[in-house]
Amino acid sequence: MTAMPHQSHPEVRILHSLRVRGFVDTHLVADASAMDVPEVEEWLVRLESQGDVRYRDGRMSGWMLTTEGRGRGEMLLATELEAAGCREGVHSAYQEFLSLNHGFLELCTDWQLRPPTHDPTGEKVVNDHSDPDHDAAVIARLVEVNRVVQPISIELAALLHRFDGYGRRFGDALGRVRAGDYDWFTKPMIESYHTVWFELHENFLATLGIPRASEAQAT
Repeated sequence: MTAMPHQSHPEVRILHSLRVRGFVDTHLVADASAMDVPEVEEWLVRLESQGDVRYRDGRMSGWMLTTEGRGRGEMLLATELEAAGCREGVHSAYQEFLSLNHGFLELCTDWQLRPPTHDPTGEKVVNDHSDPDHDAAVIARLVEVNRVVQPISIELAALLHRFDGYGRRFGDALGRVRAGDYDWFTKPMIESYHTVWFELHENFLATLGIPRASEAQAT
């Protein structure tokens, strides 16, 4: 019988969603936490009173972690990982992800910059998507990356439920790119492939307690 994925406590889900998604409004916290908005609102008020989160109002409004909240979240994540008994599985998936990461970042650069049409050896220029062959080749490489990252996403979701959804989000972004909506490759502030990739990377680091600056040494 297959074991059910570990279900995170609401406090873990909310603090962690703010860690990986950054500055977001209540509805996005609820979406990332897989919780109802009223329940999220209650938790945010409680966490704000504890000094773990704060709300910033202005031209862009939303919730964010405090330094104390980040530390609290890291402690809860470490406790959860040990209680769930899946550190080895998450770390194994992380290693698989890292093996793709450098190539994916190069892929994003190749999407944003391309060789001049009449001088393939010349200095790269901003990709204005006027060379369909170049774009098609880069998208084909993204399809191959997606083929490898999908099993990693499934593996993670089977360990910790809060990892659920990455496979779907990667697939949605890829589908939009293949349909000609090129913003969904690397554009920030939307659920582009790069946005989801960066979030998953941060999720790994937070879950395993690896500082981004010392990632190479930690692996």
